[in-house]
Amino acid sequence: MKAMRRKDRSVTDPKRIERILLAARIVHLGLVDDGHPYVVPLHYCYEYAGADLTLYMHSARSGRKIDVIGAGAPCFVELECDVDLDDGGSTPYDQACKYGSFYSSVMGEGTASLVTDEDEKVHALRLLMRQQTGRSFPITRLMAKPVAVIRVHVPANALTAKAHMRK
Repeated sequence: MKAMRRKDRSVTDPKRIERILLAARIVHLGLVDDGHPYVVPLHYCYEYAGADLTLYMHSARSGRKIDVIGAGAPCFVELECDVDLDDGGSTPYDQACKYGSFYSSVMGEGTASLVTDEDEKVHALRLLMRQQTGRSFPITRLMAKPVAVIRVHVPANALTAKAHMRK
């Protein structure tokens, strides 16, 4: 992965990275479909211990992303939170070129695959519901059967995080 240009915005502390992972609500999953880029926003959950990142997303069992993923498809993920307008410290509407955005983000290159193990699928769906709703739900193998679960593995050396926070 290429080096980050704005090293002053780099986030390397695993606790800060996990805060971003927890605060964001949607992951943008980038895939390549027959040589063309394809990006889809999805709800997600994660497992992260300061090294490799595993993301899980749920989906219908058929459709374009399922066809593209197959087994071990290369992918790119991006998620963000803390998004707000930055007027660059100027008087509002004073200098357009000073406007920007405050944000925190996590990005990474990885591989996407479909979860086939029923126990892992149930585990992922429980994590997903916990992260997205803040509540625990009982989920059985039978309940998990009608949905697909996508796993994205991002190795630690392919994971980056950035933040431009309001001071």
